[in-house]
Amino acid sequence: MSMTREQRQAVLSHPAGWIASGFGSGLAPLAPGTVGSAAALLPYLLLRELPLWAYLGITLATFVLGVWVSRIVVARTRLEDPGFIVIDEFVGQWLALAFAPAGWIWILVGFLLFRLFDVWKPWPVSWADRAVDGGLGVMLDDALAGVLASALLALAAWGWGAS
Repeated sequence: MSMTREQRQAVLSHPAGWIASGFGSGLAPLAPGTVGSAAALLPYLLLRELPLWAYLGITLATFVLGVWVSRIVVARTRLEDPGFIVIDEFVGQWLALAFAPAGWIWILVGFLLFRLFDVWKPWPVSWADRAVDGGLGVMLDDALAGVLASALLALAAWGWGAS
């Protein structure tokens, strides 16, 4: 479903819309979730240099910010969990990579695992997607997909002896 001109204006005319859309990355005409996940890798490259407590603190703060801005955008556009909101992809991607070993291959694997769980929506991701509405609903399913991806990535890294 494409955005109407009025909905696009409602998103771009408010700071919450810019934040929720990943500073415009979610407005990509094709695969906005994938584009948003890829855009999340840029700040990840800076975040990964932080101590784990700071990394997770920023991720949590972004989750809380995401709930707030998503609620505003949903109200302004009258669309429940529109695809152009990708701040949830940022949080999910950062969670997926939180414990990733160093190296581009692990970033790629974490990226792909997060996208797989975000699209496939295994339990509990599917539960959150169906049962939780509003800004929290927008954010929670992707956060859970990120946690699942992180767990599988950690298991794969352990299996390959990566640290």
